Amino acid sequence: MSKLTPAKPEEVMVIRNLTPDLVTLSVPFSRFGLARVGGRATIIRLKSQDLVVFSPVALTPDVKSTIESLGGKVKFLVAPDIEHHIFLSAWKQAYPDAQIIAPDGLKEKREQNPETRGLKFAHILTPTNKHGYKIPEFGDEMEIEYVDAHPNQEIVLFHKPTKTMVEADFIFNLPATEQFSKSEESPTQGLVTKLFVALMSAKGSVTWQKRTIWYLFASKDRKGYAQSANSMAKWDFDRIIPCHGDVIETGGKETFTNLLEWFLDGDKKRV
Repeated sequence: MSKLTPAKPEEVMVIRNLTPDLVTLSVPFSRFGLARVGGRATIIRLKSQDLVVFSPVALTPDVKSTIESLGGKVKFLVAPDIEHHIFLSAWKQAYPDAQIIAPDGLKEKREQNPETRGLKFAHILTPTNKHGYKIPEFGDEMEIEYVDAHPNQEIVLFHKPTKTMVEADFIFNLPATEQFSKSEESPTQGLVTKLFVALMSAKGSVTWQKRTIWYLFASKDRKGYAQSANSMAKWDFDRIIPCHGDVIETGGKETFTNLLEWFLDGDKKRV
């Protein structure tokens, strides 16, 4: 964990209220120690005042204060894929009544490591149960899509009241400007970072990210990927909160459609 997270997260984390019920916790993070892609947790407050924490990051004193300011009732901890889970134990210890939502395979992965084993998972999404999967406490406020066709097995949420999609590795929006804004590092410094930014930008023609999704992320199951993409295309979202890169504050649906058009239109010419 020490190799993957900032040494002093409390000094570099950016806590931002997007709406009264939507808060982001953004931190610097480098993939493979080289590509500066950033990391982010999202806190969603439901009408019941229950809190949903998507992709938990370091639980600093300021984060705990933020939780308290939102009512303090952490109901769900969402591990959005098999990669974003290293802080689950710390959050579960602090909020023992919280239910963990995770993708198929994560429990088994964590059980192989003495440092992460032993957590109880309340909701596990699988290829067989994902269609119509409902979490009763979400009511009509939240939709959930399990993209098991993605190599990281992605869980994507849609918060209807704020018209917000929350996701981990399904869409990137590099560079990670906000996430590195309190650090002494540039979000675009280094050859590997520059390559990642070029590949995973969500601005302009987005040709390279479209190619990455089609030829890499979706290569094992393009039909399944298309099914998930078309399901999410029905959501009425405007904002996208990714784990990696800046928040897409508005125009998120257009960005999504542009990036996923090869899956949304079977006759679209691919390049």
